[in-house]
Amino acid sequence: MGYAQLVIGPAGSGKSTYCSTLYDHCQTVGRTIHIVNLDPAAEHFNYPVDMDIRELISLDDVMEEIGLGPNGGLIYCMEHLEDSLDDWFDEQLENYLDDDYIVFDCPSQIELFTHVPVLRNFVEHLKCKNFNICVVYLLDSQLFFIVHFVSDVTKYISGCMASLSAMIQLELPHINILSKMDLVSNKKDVEEYLDPNAQVLLSQLNREMAPRFGKWNKCLVEL
Repeated sequence: MGYAQLVIGPAGSGKSTYCSTLYDHCQTVGRTIHIVNLDPAAEHFNYPVDMDIRELISLDDVMEEIGLGPNGGLIYCMEHLEDSLDDWFDEQLENYLDDDYIVFDCPSQIELFTHVPVLRNFVEHLKCKNFNICVVYLLDSQLFFIVHFVSDVTKYISGCMASLSAMIQLELPHINILSKMDLVSNKKDVEEYLDPNAQVLLSQLNREMAPRFGKWNKCLVEL
């Protein structure tokens, strides 16, 4: 049985930094892991790349040759990966042992892990190869807390909904991580939202939004 992490989350949340730090930690404790780049738009890495989607297809080539924009081009690249799972990807997997640990550094486009089925189909393929998989979902704590997050609860709700959507879409063990905590000045603001009170969230939402959204806010908070 192989083991794998899918590292997902919005752009700028620190996915590649997480992968780099995880690699350095495993080097320190003497554990071998392999980092795979699944982002066809990536350019620079702070970790050794064991498998790279850009050897199959790159976003720059797709944009130049087909004339797609960044988002459409990335979806095209990932669908091409999906079409290549039984040949190119399986050939790459042959380089690893049965009990190897593989970390997949994924693209940032949120639709890939909320409603487009590409990553879900990728996960199902890994399961067929007898991989045990978990998801690590990163959210940028700077976005929430440095900009007076307590008065901007809508960003917290948005982050929770995106994470929940990924959990439902991928149906895997799932860990949420608030990244860049070293840049948050007041850590007490964070703890309040790690296990939030629903009624407090609802009152904050109702203060921020027009009265006509009251029922909608209640449904969101209950969810």
